[in-house]
Amino acid sequence: MAADKVPDTPVEVLVDLLTKAKDLAAACAHVPEELMGVLQESLDIASGLDDYLERMTTQESEPLAELYQKTVSHDWDRVHKEGRTMFRLPKECITGHVEGQTLKMLIHMSQAKRVLEIGMFTGYGALSMAEGLPDDGCLVACELEPYLKEFAQPFFDKSPHGRKITVRTGSAMDTLKELAAAGEQFDMVFIDADKSNYINYYNFILDNNLLRMRGVICVDNSLFKARVYLKDVTDQNGLALREFNQFVSSDPRVEQVIIPLRDGISVIRRVCVSPECSVSQSNITDDQVFRGVNGRPILDRMRLDGKVAYVTGAGQGIGRAFAHALGEAGAKVAVVDLDQQKAEAVATELFVKGVNAMSITADISKSDDVQRMIDSVVSRWGTVHIACNNAGINMNSASEDTSLDEWDRTFNVNLRGTFMCCQAAGRLMLKQGYGKIINTASMASLIVPHPQKQLSYNTSKAGVVKLTQTLGTEWIDRGVRVNCISPGIVDTPLIHSESLRPLVQRWLSDIPAGRLAQVTDLQAAVVYLASDASDYMTGHNLVIEGGQSLW
Repeated sequence: MAADKVPDTPVEVLVDLLTKAKDLAAACAHVPEELMGVLQESLDIASGLDDYLERMTTQESEPLAELYQKTVSHDWDRVHKEGRTMFRLPKECITGHVEGQTLKMLIHMSQAKRVLEIGMFTGYGALSMAEGLPDDGCLVACELEPYLKEFAQPFFDKSPHGRKITVRTGSAMDTLKELAAAGEQFDMVFIDADKSNYINYYNFILDNNLLRMRGVICVDNSLFKARVYLKDVTDQNGLALREFNQFVSSDPRVEQVIIPLRDGISVIRRVCVSPECSVSQSNITDDQVFRGVNGRPILDRMRLDGKVAYVTGAGQGIGRAFAHALGEAGAKVAVVDLDQQKAEAVATELFVKGVNAMSITADISKSDDVQRMIDSVVSRWGTVHIACNNAGINMNSASEDTSLDEWDRTFNVNLRGTFMCCQAAGRLMLKQGYGKIINTASMASLIVPHPQKQLSYNTSKAGVVKLTQTLGTEWIDRGVRVNCISPGIVDTPLIHSESLRPLVQRWLSDIPAGRLAQVTDLQAAVVYLASDASDYMTGHNLVIEGGQSLW
């Protein structure tokens, strides 16, 4: 710590006190050498902590670094004397590198999309959090001083993330009332403003549901120079924060932990349903709708953590999208494809994203390959919970010109292959009493797509639907659900080939949605059918075609 710097955090206060203790001890003639050594070691530990955290924390972005330098070099005393700010603003108020990256990390961990900040100063914390938000995320910053908005805006404009930030000047409580009246909600709220009002901001946020269910409130300065826990404290800010910390600790609506970073950061999580909330309250029905099935809210019930899945035809297109969706939802994924290089490429994509994945080369029209596929997954991960039978082929020809070879090849993959996969996976799932089988059918099972001619494809996909319905009814009482997804015309590179490009405008005229399907339009469906949230659905054909089958 610099010699002229006033101690501001508990660690800095400790360093200051240890330095004074060491100097006092050194001035005494009879201080044991061992005591001097202990004091020096204590001082080394305390004084080295902040510097080490600074060096080990991921480096800040260039816009943040520039904003920091401009803030600490700005003459805030002069600005206040000129009447441009209502209060004298010490540069020490800036969030700083380590805390900024901590807030950014919390944004990532909580997957927040909407953030509310009460007390912005020069916007370092706001820009740090904005960097962690997704592209469509937003941050509303409440700041009393209009000058600070003017100061921060040029730095926001330089950053690609600055567009996510909206600064609202004036009384923070007035802004909170406006946001509440508009029905706004936030995934994360960061409070770093006037300490005496912390408790009022906090209560208003919770009482008016400005914080989403399971949202997080972060509070800065909650250890305030150690004055929140030292005895005989008279400092008003210290006393206000002591009261605030105790209030939050006793509040059944939340859970709290205080992180001793800089001057303390409280992380306060809103619980879904507090234990004190019970049927004794006359307006509450205490059931699974209220508390969630087995205490799990609906989005948790769609998680696939711990599940093992395979996806056939996963080397490209719909199958690749399904593999990514299942992996993102938490499942381990076996990427199965006839093309080894494509299977390996998708498995690599998943692994890079943090998904446990493996690649398997298999021709599902061959029974030996199907069984080897199942055996490979079981050998690696012990079982199969989710079987996504997606592989298929399509060869267009007029009905009178359809050869037996084309018919057999199409049926061998689309229907016979799907049956063999269902049967091999089903035998394993029936033994364990649980499984989700998801087959890819087609809109062609409902209508005759035109003007292309594809007799064998249409018929085979109709067979997939009937296969799904039959297995779905036979196996549900033994814990195995079988459903299928029927996509419409999906926008893939094949669609834009020279032979099919002339048909696109005709197809578009038949689709109420006015566009072709994207593979990403299908991802939520496969996760739903693979999850516990769909346990009562079986034998169902989930049609996703932009309304085309309705015309």
